[in-house]
Amino acid sequence: MRIAITGAAGYIGAQLGARLAADHTVLGIDVRAVATGFPLRVLDIRDPALAQVLTDGGIDAVVHLAAVLEPTGDRVRDHEIDVHGTRNVLAACRAAGVRHLTVTSSGAAYGYHADNAEWLTEDHPLRGNAEFSYADHKRQVEELLREHRAEHPEVGQLVFRVGTVLGTTTRNQITALFHKPRLLAVRGHPSPFVFLWDQDLVEALAFGVTHHCTGIFNMAGSGALSIQEIAHHLGKPVLALPAWLLRGTLALARPFGLSRYGPEQVRFLQYRPVLSNAKLLAEFGWQPTKSSRDALRVFAEAQGLGWQT
Repeated sequence: MRIAITGAAGYIGAQLGARLAADHTVLGIDVRAVATGFPLRVLDIRDPALAQVLTDGGIDAVVHLAAVLEPTGDRVRDHEIDVHGTRNVLAACRAAGVRHLTVTSSGAAYGYHADNAEWLTEDHPLRGNAEFSYADHKRQVEELLREHRAEHPEVGQLVFRVGTVLGTTTRNQITALFHKPRLLAVRGHPSPFVFLWDQDLVEALAFGVTHHCTGIFNMAGSGALSIQEIAHHLGKPVLALPAWLLRGTLALARPFGLSRYGPEQVRFLQYRPVLSNAKLLAEFGWQPTKSSRDALRVFAEAQGLGWQT
């Protein structure tokens, strides 16, 4: 196969490119010029030239990973990259005759809501949250994908709604919480997390594109861990604050640069979407090798956090 990967210089993209390049022709696309084990074209996914790049490369399949994972503070720019960038990727696939498209969405597309189901399945509505650009943009991206499936069924589509990814070197806003001396919790809310081992995500993407899989799947390890269970395994105490106090504290702290989080982040801890992977296990043809608990253990031990059973 001839496979293009957007976001190929990223954490998952670089690993996936190296994994696929052993047996297929891989073209990476990214705004960053980095050394990879496969050809990398420096190009913004919003650039109309993307269609010609895919055409010239004779690309059969595209894996679209490029996205703004952590808000930059420029909501308009982030929206341009996430939503309009995806729209351009879809147009480029049509123009180049690409037959298969894989897109990494997120469990965040379901949104952080008090009335979320205990376990969210692929049939539950995508509601996002206007105050969280990442969740809001993933919801909008999935609306584009749904329209594209209806209007252009000739492009097979595989969508993964990915849970929290953990690996031996993972560092992001969520893992920063686990490195704190005490884990922050909202009183009265278990705040369960579902985790996915990063190598399982790489293998799932590789399996999906090379087997021409289609459909929508929650991508997560089995099981969920409450913030109290996470704290137990990491050997850390929990600081549980009332929601009103936590919102007020963050509202005062962020303007002075004392916290990177704002009061809107309280919902992020209160109402975490918990992904059921039942459809993945039953229908996809591949299964994660590590549960949520196993993925957390690998992460914790690799980063020197320790692990208590």
